[in-house]
Amino acid sequence: MDLWSKKVCGIITLVTLILFTSHGATRGEVCHSPLVSNLLPSSFRSSSQLSGSHGPGFAKLNRREGAGGWSPLSSDRYQWLEVDLGGRTQITAVATQGRYGSSDWLTIYLLMFSDTGHNWKQHRQEDSIGAFPGNSNADSVVQHKLQHPVIARYVRLIPLDWNPNGRIGLRLETYGCPYDSDVVSLDGQSSLLYRLSPRPKQMTSESISLIFKTLKNSGILLHVAGQSEHSFTLELEKGKLLLLLRKDRSSPPDSQHRVSLGSLLDDQHWHHVTVEHHSTHLNLTVDKSTLWVQISPIFSHWDYNQMSVGAEQGLGSWRSIGPNRNFHGCLENLVYNGVNLVDLAKQKDQRVTVKGNVTFDCAEPVFFAMTFTHPQSFLWLPGGTELSPTGTSVGLQFRTWNKAGLLLTFNLPKQGGVVWLYLSRARLHLQILKSGRAPLELSAGSALNDGQWHSVELISRPGHLTVSVDAGEGATAHASPPFLVTTGSQLFFGGCPAEGSSQDCMNPFKAFQGCMRLLTVDNQPVDLIMVQQRLMGNYSNLQIDMCGIIDRCSPSHCEHGGSCSQSWSTFHCNCSSTGYSGATCHSSIFEQSCEAYKHKGNTSGYYYIDVDGSGHIRPQLIYCDMTEDKTWIVIQHNNTDLTTVRPSPGKNQHSAHFEYTSEEKQLEAVIVQSEYCEQELTYHCRKSRLLNTPDGPLLSWWVGGPGAGQVQTYWAGAPPGSQQCSCGLQENCVDPKHYCNCDADRTAWANDSGLLTHKETLPVRSLVLGDVQRPGSESAYRVGPIRCHGDKNVWNAAFFDKETSYLHFPTFHGELSADISFLFKTTSSSGVFLENLGIKDFIRIELSSSTEVLFSFDVGNGPLEVRVKAGSPLNDDRWHRIRAERNVKEALLHLDELPAATQEAPADGHIHLQLNSQLFIGGTASRQKGFRGCIRSLQLNGVTLDLEERAKITPGVQAGCPGHCGSYGSLCQNQGRCVEKPNSFSCDCGPSAYTGAFCEREVSASFKSGTAISYTMKEPVSNELNSSSSVLPSSTSSDMTLRAENISLGFRTSQSPALLLYVGSYHREYLALLLNKHDMLEVRYRLDSGKNAEILRSKVRNLANGQLHAVSIRRLAYAVSVQIDNNNKEDFNLTSDVEFNAIRLLVLGRVHDSGELDPELSRLASLGFTGCLSAVLFNSISPLKAALLQPVPSPVIVSGPLVQSRCGSTSANPYAVETTHHLSGQSGSVGTGQPLVNAIRSDSALIGGVIAVVIFVTVSALAIMARVLYRRKGTCQGQEVKTVKPEDSPERALSSQTSSQNGPSDNQKEYFI
Repeated sequence: MDLWSKKVCGIITLVTLILFTSHGATRGEVCHSPLVSNLLPSSFRSSSQLSGSHGPGFAKLNRREGAGGWSPLSSDRYQWLEVDLGGRTQITAVATQGRYGSSDWLTIYLLMFSDTGHNWKQHRQEDSIGAFPGNSNADSVVQHKLQHPVIARYVRLIPLDWNPNGRIGLRLETYGCPYDSDVVSLDGQSSLLYRLSPRPKQMTSESISLIFKTLKNSGILLHVAGQSEHSFTLELEKGKLLLLLRKDRSSPPDSQHRVSLGSLLDDQHWHHVTVEHHSTHLNLTVDKSTLWVQISPIFSHWDYNQMSVGAEQGLGSWRSIGPNRNFHGCLENLVYNGVNLVDLAKQKDQRVTVKGNVTFDCAEPVFFAMTFTHPQSFLWLPGGTELSPTGTSVGLQFRTWNKAGLLLTFNLPKQGGVVWLYLSRARLHLQILKSGRAPLELSAGSALNDGQWHSVELISRPGHLTVSVDAGEGATAHASPPFLVTTGSQLFFGGCPAEGSSQDCMNPFKAFQGCMRLLTVDNQPVDLIMVQQRLMGNYSNLQIDMCGIIDRCSPSHCEHGGSCSQSWSTFHCNCSSTGYSGATCHSSIFEQSCEAYKHKGNTSGYYYIDVDGSGHIRPQLIYCDMTEDKTWIVIQHNNTDLTTVRPSPGKNQHSAHFEYTSEEKQLEAVIVQSEYCEQELTYHCRKSRLLNTPDGPLLSWWVGGPGAGQVQTYWAGAPPGSQQCSCGLQENCVDPKHYCNCDADRTAWANDSGLLTHKETLPVRSLVLGDVQRPGSESAYRVGPIRCHGDKNVWNAAFFDKETSYLHFPTFHGELSADISFLFKTTSSSGVFLENLGIKDFIRIELSSSTEVLFSFDVGNGPLEVRVKAGSPLNDDRWHRIRAERNVKEALLHLDELPAATQEAPADGHIHLQLNSQLFIGGTASRQKGFRGCIRSLQLNGVTLDLEERAKITPGVQAGCPGHCGSYGSLCQNQGRCVEKPNSFSCDCGPSAYTGAFCEREVSASFKSGTAISYTMKEPVSNELNSSSSVLPSSTSSDMTLRAENISLGFRTSQSPALLLYVGSYHREYLALLLNKHDMLEVRYRLDSGKNAEILRSKVRNLANGQLHAVSIRRLAYAVSVQIDNNNKEDFNLTSDVEFNAIRLLVLGRVHDSGELDPELSRLASLGFTGCLSAVLFNSISPLKAALLQPVPSPVIVSGPLVQSRCGSTSANPYAVETTHHLSGQSGSVGTGQPLVNAIRSDSALIGGVIAVVIFVTVSALAIMARVLYRRKGTCQGQEVKTVKPEDSPERALSSQTSSQNGPSDNQKEYFI
């Protein structure tokens, strides 16, 4: 059996090889024989000839007979030369030459092929290049190798341009080899039925290939079925090939596989189809397009035993599904697993059953079509010579992509009227204008611009007018005009002659671009060959005997799910809801990381992240935590809560699977591109062991890593594969004999927790806990979200310190779509950033001058340049961003935030960018001036090039590029200082009253009447305003003297009068900022203890209205300025003194020590402040930040309740939601307290009661302590009072740990003393 299988496989391989050879597989010089040189003169035809010696029979390459070649009677674009090769032949190349000894040669021509001498098909290189370049003199030979071999009998060459000093002259040769095939013709009633032999077991795939041609846009090519009732069908549907897999005849649509490929397959030209069946997928190929189709497991086994060709039928029944769905056309070389089934039918093999009239040649009807290629195209035909009393009729078929265009117009004879039959909004319209009468309008049909053939018929009879589409199937419109509609002496199809023509034709609509055929006038067909020979009518810009329609959306150039629509000359991509933009939906509209969003000035929130830019991974919504210096990407999964393990009957283990909110490919890319990733892994236990011992059997494990992941035998905080926990690594486990706290197997609660930081084992995908079923065992676990920071792409940079230095990388492959983005900074006025060369093609981006960037490339149509000119110099040593894109439709160049420069690609030109040299960065292979400066974050089609790694081994190039504050320092707001880092920068918010990554978030707090913040001046209050003082500040408070202050704050209150801020000194001097009883702001200075305070009163009213107000006060010696909100600045002058001596403290809220104040201010200070204060800054001191954010010890005493708030929030990010990340970070602690789990658990009421009692006792103790401290406030003024933060309490930290999503936000954190 094995030997037989081997023989069968060998035979199949041999037959397949032979068929491939006969089908025109590339065979080098074997299929490059001259085909024309030995032909008889009768094999040549032409549109005309200048004389007998200029006839087409003399048009052989390198021959001198006759006049030395062919020349037509007149030189215009309607001439042609045709060669009959005598039979279907494989053609691989064509060569041209001018007429010998003359000035006559072609410079551009079209190449046509046909099987019948009619229905020509234009050959296009790269599917878009229609014209071939010709000769530059009469003697040299120019040869073009066809990109894909063509099978045809007839070759036609159409001159488009020629030597302007001569006329059309041509000698030609085609190259190729004979072509043999097996053909069968089916007439729509006939079919073939094959009994298929079982395949050898060693074969892992099945294949079916065939070639077909047809005029019908629908019909079943073949239907394959088996005993299991699974079926496989290839069917034409509206000119597209449909592949259908069905489980059985009655299977619902959702259990079927249905895909389509190709378009315009009913053009009566040969089309190649191949289906390859593998266990998990199918490969469907139509002509040059291949579709990979994943299939359901139910279709993985191929057990078909019969195949019907041309109809759907079975062995037990000859019933066809109807002639309208049977195939009508020709099939060639139908091969199943290497066996030519057409040859079996010809040999009358017993496995083949023939039904109906089946012939083994291709009998095809001849239809003459014409193509309206240009807006100036038209066809003029003579009308009736006599007025018909019975009316008229005109019919035609058309196909187009345009929604509008004139189909037909003619004048009404002797009646002073005109008739227009036209398309508008893809519907058919008839409009008749007749003098003295209201316009007559009819419409019918819809979606007539779908590229399908549609028939139109206009019938006029006395008192009745009918317009029908698709023989009434598309709709029919009727009218009863009081006059008879008849054609005049001339009819115009598609358009009108150019203005100035003597012919009477008017077209108020767009011209028609598309194909027409089967024209009839008064039921008589129009002979288009006579039209072509100028024996009847006239035409312009018309291609006769062919339909040159092209489907520009098959295959679609729209990427990332963009929908393609088209007109006759171009296509359009609708990118809405895709997340991408551009002419082909190539470029992502989102950033690739949280780091990139942050350095555009954004704050924390949810953002769409596209990790690979223009790559295939879709953008997804991800939370970016920008509250710290580091920017964290946070990706959640389906259970980040602390979860109690409950015993399951019959199971000895507990398992959990984690589904992440990001897709697998995106999650993997985030981890790879980040510098650091972590994921919390916590286990709380009581008599529940975790890992056991490194030498013992493994009790628990988790699965992590890319793809399906791998089993991991270590716990958080320990190295991979160690079978240890963090405490084992630190040697501080509760039992030295074990390497995890939980493995001590104690009755007291313990935990093993920490962070997983080895990226190759992340994320955690599942968790298995094995010691959860013993009596008395209790446990809970938590797997936190995965958090990553540090985008390795954003800051990847190289410094080129010489113009001759460069980096080189492998060839850039961006044949159809290419996008390149990077940042640069330089002091040079010019230099090449990037260059990649091909044989003729190239791509280059350069700084052409100090204010201009140039993007240039060539894909075979000649160099194309796109330039952007900046309004200021680009060699300013600041970062500038460049983004260049080239696709089949256009080229774009972006520079910083300037408008993009664009350049459209030629409509019919080369589209493939073919490069073969190395990619040069910072220099050039063409020895132009290199680049001197920094290049950062270089990405090609979404893939970042690692400049730093390559720079480390390249002379003249340095890895990294410092100096970011010059470009990004402006992101640091509110007096924050930009701090340089080796590969980034940060904002130092120390001198600011704000916090956050860019010092953009004000520090605010809500005050009650008993709240007080007292800041003791134990450090210099230095400020540039005081630098001129003769007394320099010292570290002792008694020497702290000011001659100037800079104060700013925001407040919101309904209280008046109210003290906002108080600054006191050891010399009974003070500064007070308050609202008086009239809701107006007062600034009180007492800089001379022997005098009363000076009151500076603002004129702005109604400040205690509960709205947020901003106050700015500046003093320099005697001069004081006050500004409130956007009101005008108010200026004041002091009269007593200019020095504020020996500053002691600053107070917000209630002033407890008011002995140095005058009685009025003392009463006001004792009332305290009720409301909200934000962004308080006294010179360089921010008391709110010191009280709320700075770690202890700090020079701040807080009394009474203080609640952090957002009263003056200026965040512009609607998604900005602060989250607090709670992690132990150390080996697990040991205690008697049970872990607090999430609220969804439903444990016994006993546990809930215990928790309630603990909370009650804790709150009572805090209340008593606050009461005692309040009574002792007078004796504690000189002491620091520590602020209790939530994480200071281990119980509260554990509680917060249960759900970071439900943790306290900034406006809910309350501090009690």
